[in-house]
Amino acid sequence: MTAPGPLAARYVALGDSYTIGTATRSEAERWPNQLIERLGPRPPTLELVANLAVNGFTSRDVIGVELPRLDELGAEFASLLIGVNDVVQGVPDATFRANVAAILDELGRRLPADRIVVIATPDYTVTPQGAAYGDPTEQAAGIRRNNATLRELATARGVPYVDIHDLSLRARDDRSLVADDGLHPSGAQYALWVERIGPVVEGLLGR
Repeated sequence: MTAPGPLAARYVALGDSYTIGTATRSEAERWPNQLIERLGPRPPTLELVANLAVNGFTSRDVIGVELPRLDELGAEFASLLIGVNDVVQGVPDATFRANVAAILDELGRRLPADRIVVIATPDYTVTPQGAAYGDPTEQAAGIRRNNATLRELATARGVPYVDIHDLSLRARDDRSLVADDGLHPSGAQYALWVERIGPVVEGLLGR
């Protein structure tokens, strides 16, 4: 975590394995940590006060476990990346939509729209272990549907949506973008994400 500084908004990351960085070699490789490193200490910036993401979490888990902690953490900026486990666990599209709407509405009661960023779900099906988590064609379609839902609901609320889905597909041909578990993104892939997420967050901070 970064040390607090002037004009540093308290940042809380919400989500699943893709935000907690399952199978990365160090915390520094997680994309929220790489984002903080990119932003640097020059204000206005972010202070990563908590990464609440948990491997295996669904949209319902974000509602039940992660959102209730925002107040105690004094969150002033939040990111949301959720959806892959809803696909893996067969959560109906309508249920996912309702859950995402509830998450964004709850965030919106606490934070301005320009202090929230939603990140697309990557496509794990192109990884070496992807087929172990359902039919790749069906699961990839489910990820695309969930991403369309995330984009639609975020946009309707004026919340920025950052699409990194296409970057994840590069893992099909570049195994350096896959972590040692053969499933999750590596730090190198997260670096590509931050190249896209970083400018959006910088714009939100007025930099």
